[in-house]
Amino acid sequence: MARVAVVGGRGKVARHLHPLLVRAGHTPVALVRNEAYRSELEELGAEVRLLDIERSTAEDFARAFDGCRAVVFAAGAGPDGKVERKRTVDLEGSLKSIEGAQGARIRRFVQVSAMAVDDPVPADATPVWRAYIEAKREADEALRSSGLDWTILRPGWLTDDPSGRRVAIGRDVPEGDISRDDVAAVIVAVLENDGTISKQWEVVQDGLPIVESIALAMLTDAAPGAAWAGRD
Repeated sequence: MARVAVVGGRGKVARHLHPLLVRAGHTPVALVRNEAYRSELEELGAEVRLLDIERSTAEDFARAFDGCRAVVFAAGAGPDGKVERKRTVDLEGSLKSIEGAQGARIRRFVQVSAMAVDDPVPADATPVWRAYIEAKREADEALRSSGLDWTILRPGWLTDDPSGRRVAIGRDVPEGDISRDDVAAVIVAVLENDGTISKQWEVVQDGLPIVESIALAMLTDAAPGAAWAGRD
C-alpha cells in the first residue's frame, strides 16, 4: 500500500480517482484548501490534508507530501474564469508540486494536462483560453525537465459520461471526449506501470481496454525513431 498525494484533491477528476486508488490498494491523500471538504473526501476513502495551492510555498507542498510515494497533479482552474488563475493554479501550482516532490524525495509524478497544448494557439483564441494553454504547456515542459519519474496525461474534452474503460492513448490521437472517470482509471494504471515513466500521452475515449491501450502506446513509443511533439 502506498500513499498517493493528489493535488486538487476535490476536483472532478480527483473525486473519481480517490475510490479507484483505494480499490487498487493505495491511500489517496487529498490536498484541499478548505476543512469543510473533509467529510466528503473521507467518504471516498481519502486522507485529507490542508493545502492552498495559490498561497502555499513549495516547502508547504513538501510538508503536505510527507509519507507519500507518488504525486498526482490534477488541479486546474479550467478553460474559463480569470486569466491570472491559469498561472497561479495550472502553472505555479504544478511548479510548486514538482519542487515539493523533490523536497520530499518523491520521484513518481503524474500530471493531468490537456490535449494538443503544444499546438500553436489560434489567433482568435480568447485571452483566458490562451493563458490556459500556455500554462499547461509550460507546466509540462517543467515536469519533463525535472528529473522526476514523470508521466504526463493529456485528455481530450472532459465529460461526466459513464465510464467505458476503453480508451485510445498515444503521442498524437484524434481529438475527442473522455469521461473524467476514465481519466482517473488511466492515472491509476500508469501509476502501477513503471514502463509509463517518461511518457507523454494524449488520451480519449473508445478504443482498447485501458491496460491494453497503455501496452500498445508503450510499444509504439519503443519503436525506432519514435518521438512525441515537444520532447526536450
